Amino acid sequence: MSGQDKEKVWADVLGSLRVSVSSAVFTTWLSQTHLAGLRKVDATRYTAEIGCNSTFVKNTIEQRYYGMIQDTLVKVINAPIDLTFAIKSNPSSIAKQQEKLMPLFTNADNDEETMQKIANARLRLGFTFENFAVSGSNQMAHAAAEAVSRQPGTAYNPLFIWGGVGVGKTHLMHAVGHDWIRKDINTKIFACSSEYFTNDVVEGIRNKTTQRVREKYRQQQALLIDDIQFISGKDTIQEEFFHTFNTLVESGRQVILTADKPPSEIAGLEDRLRSRFEAGFIADIAQPDFELRCAIIQIKAEEKELILDQELVHLIAGNISEARKIEGFLIRLGSEVKFKKAQINEETIASLLGDGRTIDRENKRRNVSPEKMIDVICGHYSIGRRALLGKTRSRMIARPRQILMYLLRTELGLPLEEVGRLVGGRDHSTVLHGVDKITQLASNDVQIREDILSIKGNY
Repeated sequence: MSGQDKEKVWADVLGSLRVSVSSAVFTTWLSQTHLAGLRKVDATRYTAEIGCNSTFVKNTIEQRYYGMIQDTLVKVINAPIDLTFAIKSNPSSIAKQQEKLMPLFTNADNDEETMQKIANARLRLGFTFENFAVSGSNQMAHAAAEAVSRQPGTAYNPLFIWGGVGVGKTHLMHAVGHDWIRKDINTKIFACSSEYFTNDVVEGIRNKTTQRVREKYRQQQALLIDDIQFISGKDTIQEEFFHTFNTLVESGRQVILTADKPPSEIAGLEDRLRSRFEAGFIADIAQPDFELRCAIIQIKAEEKELILDQELVHLIAGNISEARKIEGFLIRLGSEVKFKKAQINEETIASLLGDGRTIDRENKRRNVSPEKMIDVICGHYSIGRRALLGKTRSRMIARPRQILMYLLRTELGLPLEEVGRLVGGRDHSTVLHGVDKITQLASNDVQIREDILSIKGNY
């Protein structure tokens, strides 16, 4: 089969696969493949060789998507087919080895009038649909936001998006605003935090300009409020927002809200507001899974002009579980490259991942102690404390011990010597080996990633 025919076959296969998986899965794994060979082995059967651009991609696709690819190829060529996988670059187009992401801003956003409108609406630059990676953890919220952008005031009103810190709630809300401005630059949109709204109301009362403040919010065609949970317990602010909310929704204008929990769990929120929030569409966003983290890293790296091979993307995604921490890590990496002339390679990435300064001190702030961490790991693996900290070198004990070293180092930021002292009096070179080992495993071993996330969730 000619190269052109193979490209057409694989284009058809990828077209079918694209609609069967999330965009994050497609970008992270399937888009990194090509049809390296297709030959007929007998009168009715074919063999296909699927080229993958890295070992990680090859292993993951063989384990997770073999059947899906085989079924799709069978439908495309209308014949039984066997698959083999190989690490091969795509000779037909080297430029396509790393799929380019959408630009940070479209041309429509670059003219002065549009930029001024975005600034006046208080929308965050770059918080667009093109730069929002989608996976199973946020797919419903993304679909709801797109529906609202197409039919403001009628699709879901209000749209209430909730989730933990750094999962993309604000990004998704602002993406709707950007979409509206692109379609009609005269659309009246205002985005702000609940704290900003509170300060406006207080200033209005203090300066006797309450009516002006009311008009500012109630004349908008769309109002986007971030972290609405912070108006809880503030009677005057809730009263003002209640009437503003009613004015907008009853006249068919769109309201989008974000919070860190669903309306039913926001303490101190008036029942009349809670019932109105629940009358719309409530979408939650969970912490990103591995595929989504890979897509986020690719997007953020592109924004920061950092070129990361797929193996390095997987290495980072396997070791950092939160989107906001990913961004912080990439900022640190960019600084290392710019000011210290560091090379973007596995050694640099692993070094930064093993440096406690790259991980925020959330666990320290929650007073998580090394003792607590040890107890959780013992419970997770059903092993005794004496065995974990002892001299046993069997795999079933050594691996949990290395995970303990890794978490003490990366989560609590403890020096190597201190980690060694806590883990049975081991020297710093043993600790360094353990941390490096888990850092590597976390990038390509699903079970290790799941174990680490489960342990983190229990201390």
